[in-house]
Amino acid sequence: MTPLFNQVVTAYRKRILGTIARLIGRPEDVEDVGQEVFLRLYYSLDQLRTPEVFEPWLYRLTVNASYDYLRKQRRRNESRMSDLSEQQVMMADAVAGGKVSGEEQRQKQVKELVDSLLGAVSEQDRILLTLKEVEGLSIKELEKIYAVNENALKVRLFRARQRVLNAFEASQANTVRPGERKD
Repeated sequence: MTPLFNQVVTAYRKRILGTIARLIGRPEDVEDVGQEVFLRLYYSLDQLRTPEVFEPWLYRLTVNASYDYLRKQRRRNESRMSDLSEQQVMMADAVAGGKVSGEEQRQKQVKELVDSLLGAVSEQDRILLTLKEVEGLSIKELEKIYAVNENALKVRLFRARQRVLNAFEASQANTVRPGERKD
């Protein structure tokens, strides 16, 4: 690899790996997916026509590699103890030992709720919402990534948010609060 390409990797590595981590939800596989993104970038650089579209193009490569990873995982669809990250195992041990503070527990519950709600919608919705709401990409940046116009993107975002809201309302309807009866 060229020194110039190494500079590109160095400049974008942290952002791309952060995006991948939020999209795939398995910290132990982030590096592998990131490596796939940068390999795809390296082998397709000759297709880049103008420098202005580089970042949206890189995000598109990231999203596509994440989709590919998620598809493979869905095919595997096995859940093993070894699939848990070290952090998840440590958190489970700490909770079992009563070592987690109230604030950490609350943060964990919020994260679990968000993960659960995003897990209740399609991969496309989850990735779009993650790019917009977590990564903070603008509508213009998303237009370039998804190659659709602003209105179509706003409709997609609205519908994705509605599906998450519906999932939240359904989860709340299924929750019985202390002192309440579920009929």
